[in-house]
Amino acid sequence: MNALRAYNIHIAGLENKQYDYSFESGDAFFAALEQDLIEKGNVHTRLTLDKSETMIRLDFHITGTVEQTCDRSLDLYDEPIDTRQMMLLKFSDHNEELSDEIELIERNTATINVARYIFEFIGLSLPMKRLHPRFRDDEAEFDNDEQNGRVVYSSGGSLDDVNDDKSQEADPRWAALRKLSDN
Repeated sequence: MNALRAYNIHIAGLENKQYDYSFESGDAFFAALEQDLIEKGNVHTRLTLDKSETMIRLDFHITGTVEQTCDRSLDLYDEPIDTRQMMLLKFSDHNEELSDEIELIERNTATINVARYIFEFIGLSLPMKRLHPRFRDDEAEFDNDEQNGRVVYSSGGSLDDVNDDKSQEADPRWAALRKLSDN
């Protein structure tokens, strides 16, 4: 948890204006969070904190790379990160998460830790399908073929063979089942 102390922002006594912060996150950051999504990475976060009487607006700009494992080849690769996110912390008499972008915090809160927000925004910017960059061109071609309605894989026979198979007599067991469903 000591590695995450660098992400504490003391909000008690801050005037109502805009403040800029900068955070560098490395392997120690991801290890301190005790999670399995990201183990290594090098990420830079620029945070703009805009404090008013009723709330704090946090604008994050996160850039860098994180190490990921390819789903297809199990090779390690660096996934680039470049995301902009916003978080609102509204002052209230209790702590509560209202939505993904809005949280209530107590008025007497002295310090907020932004490490959790940075990690969540990095996780949200990662693609669902983790592919090494050398496979991404193949995946794009496959997606285009699907959209154009072309057959990419076949068993070696021609489309005429498939039509001939349909005209052949069906297995008599299936014919008996079809009679039952027709009734």
